[in-house]
Amino acid sequence: MSAYDLYEPVIGLEVHIQLNTQSKAFSSDSASYGADPNTQVSPITLGHPGTLPRFNEQTLEYAVLLGLATKSQIREWNEFARKNYFYADLPKGYQITQHTTPICTGGQIHFRLEDGSERVVNLTRIHMEEDAGKSMHDQDIYDSLVDLNRCGVPLLEIVSEPDIRSAQEAYLYLTEIRKLVRYLGICDGNMEEGSLRCDANISVRKKGEAKFGTKVEVKNMNSFNNVRRAIEHEIIRQIDLLESGQSFTSETRSFNAENGTTFALRSKEEANDYRYFPEPDLQPVVVNEAYISQIATMMPPLPHELYARYTKEWGLSDFDARNLTDDKSIALYFNELSQLVSTAKSAANWMMGPVKSWLNQEAKSLNEFPMSPSKLAELIALVESGKVSHSVAAQRLFPELILQPKANPQSLAESLNLIMDSDEEGLKAMVDEILAAWPEKVAEFKAGKKGVLGLFMGELMKKSKGKADPKTATQLFNNALNA
Repeated sequence: MSAYDLYEPVIGLEVHIQLNTQSKAFSSDSASYGADPNTQVSPITLGHPGTLPRFNEQTLEYAVLLGLATKSQIREWNEFARKNYFYADLPKGYQITQHTTPICTGGQIHFRLEDGSERVVNLTRIHMEEDAGKSMHDQDIYDSLVDLNRCGVPLLEIVSEPDIRSAQEAYLYLTEIRKLVRYLGICDGNMEEGSLRCDANISVRKKGEAKFGTKVEVKNMNSFNNVRRAIEHEIIRQIDLLESGQSFTSETRSFNAENGTTFALRSKEEANDYRYFPEPDLQPVVVNEAYISQIATMMPPLPHELYARYTKEWGLSDFDARNLTDDKSIALYFNELSQLVSTAKSAANWMMGPVKSWLNQEAKSLNEFPMSPSKLAELIALVESGKVSHSVAAQRLFPELILQPKANPQSLAESLNLIMDSDEEGLKAMVDEILAAWPEKVAEFKAGKKGVLGLFMGELMKKSKGKADPKTATQLFNNALNA
């Protein structure tokens, strides 16, 4: 057993969700991504004297929606506060946030580990706030540049309890949050664009100990994989220090993606006093039960709920259920398709097979898939009726329906001469011809090598151009070979 096996990490994550509202949290400035630097600012965003903020109600709507999805307690009386600090990308000199009255308290995030077991991480709070601008240190060799377009964009910050016990769990937790906010339609979840950002609080302690170790915060991780890498490095770094008899202080560190290490930014003892006080220019926001009920009607099916339905009610495998719930549009399409076919498994097979293959090959999302669930259900029914083989349907008819998504599958199959041939007399003649051409393989079959039946079936499919009914053909081969 190594020294690393004696310790366990204790991890809590602070996740910032950038909301996809059209305007900013407290002004009418555009909140869209990708505009030219410093073109989406106004005197309100810049905090000029005499300007007043006005609350964007969609921020509240999204906060309540996320609170309901995480089973959080939603606060009735919500106040805003000023968090004072001076950064080059914070022109007002303060950030409007929630301090003592977060919109949501408690709640949970459910996700699954690689072995299929469920993991639950408890939440401390979710609160509303505005974003700061963006400082860029790699655009000019002499100066740092500042883009203030992001100033004032609405955020929800999700603060977890220190319930996470590995870098992989942190990765899966983040993945589940991204999936959740995409299902809710409140954020695109693109970490590379900064619309989902994460700070990790990490400490280690001997296994079995109740007391937490010295906590270190790691910032500036711009991908899910980098979050995992940074946590893995920090766990090892802290254990190495403790095992060598060294102590360390609580500090804020940054992650270097090039070499996979963290480095110190500032100590917690040097952190600024934010001097929170109530925001004088914004009235408290009151959230009553009627409003919460109204927002609840907007709730889509959630990924962990769909997973439970697919596995427990519909009998799908863990693999199928995970893949079908990864993307909201795929899950909703699958839900509709499942109601139109004989079994959920047949719908899953087509979604996981031909449909996903086409999406991957074309680099498209399901929203760009041209075939409706009802049309795909007609194709599946054609296969299940025995009129077209699955391979012919997937390889020849499916691509044609992509090009002609309004066509009738059976009419299209007939026009392409793809309807299966179940004429026993015609098939028997082909079977006899194939067996006569392969006497040595016939001898192998009779000697016990049953796998050569696949060779015979392949030859028959070539001769029939894929139209031979596999069940009828298999029976004919068995009758002839066992005679």
